[in-house]
Amino acid sequence: MSTLKKEDISQEVFDLYDDYAHNKIDRKEFLKKLSLFAVGAITLPALLSFISPNYVDSIVVDPVDPRLISETIHYASPKGGIKMTGLLSKPKDAASKLPGVIVVHENRGLNPYIKDVTRRTALEGFIALAPDALSPMGGYPGDDDKGREMQNKRDQKEMLEDFIAGYNYLKNHKDCNGKVAVVGFCFGGWISNMMAVRLPDLAAAVPYYGRQPEKKDAIQIKAPLLLQYAGLDKRVNEGWPEFDKVLTENNIEHKAYFYSDVNHGFHNNTTPRYDEAAADLSWERTIAFFNKHLKE
Repeated sequence: MSTLKKEDISQEVFDLYDDYAHNKIDRKEFLKKLSLFAVGAITLPALLSFISPNYVDSIVVDPVDPRLISETIHYASPKGGIKMTGLLSKPKDAASKLPGVIVVHENRGLNPYIKDVTRRTALEGFIALAPDALSPMGGYPGDDDKGREMQNKRDQKEMLEDFIAGYNYLKNHKDCNGKVAVVGFCFGGWISNMMAVRLPDLAAAVPYYGRQPEKKDAIQIKAPLLLQYAGLDKRVNEGWPEFDKVLTENNIEHKAYFYSDVNHGFHNNTTPRYDEAAADLSWERTIAFFNKHLKE
């Protein structure tokens, strides 16, 4: 059904997809429950197609954009996946060393959306690195469902080490000025929070709808935080009040934004959870935050 619109879909469908995307239900149960919303002209295949990522038509920055140098790089992660790969993207005509940004993917590996965000970041005047946590397993498989299955088999603490190793790689890169921040989405939001816990020299962190660290970890944060939350995301948002309390009591610089009536994943322009207004505003705030803490 090519005319299916976001407004035609019940919020329950988005909540159901969130459960599936975060491994709360398996694919068989997901399809069984999704079929209950296939009524009349809205068929199950149409629903499934509509709710699934569309990477082909959603790229913002061409992978071979002439303004950028984008390449696959390799680095070592001795405490994690050992041999890692990632996408490194930087402005082609930079006259001096640049501040760096680690871009952290969701729970399915380095897919086209995150690669695109990495190039968008580079166009803002940063050298950006997006590691692939699926590197030890052969890398992102080209399919989000398979990517989720693969990433679910990896140890989260080891994956955190992979992104910390990526931070160290970027910080010491010949084209980086040594100031490095992080932005991450979903699983990447949790990684961003935990990198702030683990890295006292992290310049800034922007977690998008990411799980919050425990109190004993949160009190160690030194980096300024800009936290982006989806108003309808009850699962993640329930951890915010306690996190906010810890950050405030320990005088840790932070600012949180809640975008009303949008779903978890609202920044991801490849799925119908995307909300253009919230995505654009949150990204403007993200880049302004990075400019303040990495360029001024």
